[in-house]
Amino acid sequence: MTKIFLLLLCLPLLTTAQNKNVTNATRVFPKADKIQEFEKAIGEHAQKYHKGDWSWRVFSIETGPDAGGYQFVEGPSTWAAFDGRGDLGKEHTDDWSKNVSVYLTERTVNSYAVAIDSLSTTPVTQFTDKIMIAHVYPKVGYGPEYIEHLRKIKKTWQAGMQTVVVYQLVASGRNGYYIVYRLKDGLKEFEDGYRKNFKERYETANGAGSYSGYLNNQRTIVNDETWSEILVLRPKLSSIMQ
Repeated sequence: MTKIFLLLLCLPLLTTAQNKNVTNATRVFPKADKIQEFEKAIGEHAQKYHKGDWSWRVFSIETGPDAGGYQFVEGPSTWAAFDGRGDLGKEHTDDWSKNVSVYLTERTVNSYAVAIDSLSTTPVTQFTDKIMIAHVYPKVGYGPEYIEHLRKIKKTWQAGMQTVVVYQLVASGRNGYYIVYRLKDGLKEFEDGYRKNFKERYETANGAGSYSGYLNNQRTIVNDETWSEILVLRPKLSSIMQ
């Protein structure tokens, strides 16, 4: 009986440990005169070497400072799975070196991020073909305040029926968050009148006059380097199940 009781106590911990909420994103930037060759090579590479649990969702980065680049996303998975993945093998490495990297510039960005279910409005596995990513970096020492700030913003997303996944960066440069807006209706979600404006939704969700508190938090808690971008899924370059 004691052993059963201890096992029941451990169940929440085991569930958390096995939660598939970790993603690995790699950004590469092809040479301007080699984009067609790169796309052909990366599609073939993904189909051959990145299937199953390690399938790639490949996006083209359409706007922002990284426009012209491509992002490959693996996951969501667990830390244990990433840790135990091991070497991808000589054949894979040779294919990348000989058939893909020859079309790339030297610039590469790699990051790990964990999806935070409690701050998101949609499951991490509910994907869309078009997304907007806001890169947000709270000021040092304001982590707890920023989480509370996001909790109020989440109510605003819910009021507008926005599908958003919040990721926290882990050991990937500056401490920060990816706020990924899954655009289920595509870019028309940016049209005036598609949903009520942010201020109106924020005050409906958090109380009259609360928007001034939102603005103060933005000025106090968040660094000025925050930026956003639009990415579009490229199915022919990916290896996900269609």
